[in-house]
Amino acid sequence: MTESNPPRGISGEHIRQMRHLSHELSNALEIILQTSYLLGTSNLDEDGRRWRAMLDDGVQQATRINRDLRSVLREQVSELDNEESL
Repeated sequence: MTESNPPRGISGEHIRQMRHLSHELSNALEIILQTSYLLGTSNLDEDGRRWRAMLDDGVQQATRINRDLRSVLREQVSELDNEESL
C-alpha cells in the first residue's frame, strides 16, 4: 500500500463520504474562525484575550489538519475516478 492508495477495506464510497464529512467540518470550522475573529474585535479582559487566543490557536490547528485530510481524500477520489473511467 502506498500513501496515495486507500488501505484495503476502505471502499470508494467510504472515501467519498469521508471527503463530504471533511467538507462539512470545514464549514463548521469556518464559523468558529469567524466567531473567534469577532471576539477579537470586542473589549475583552486579560483572561478573555487569553481564552480567545487559545480558541484561535486550536481552530487554526484543526483547520490545517482538516485541509491536509481533504487533500489526501481529494487525491483518493481522483484516483478512484480515473480507475472507474478505464
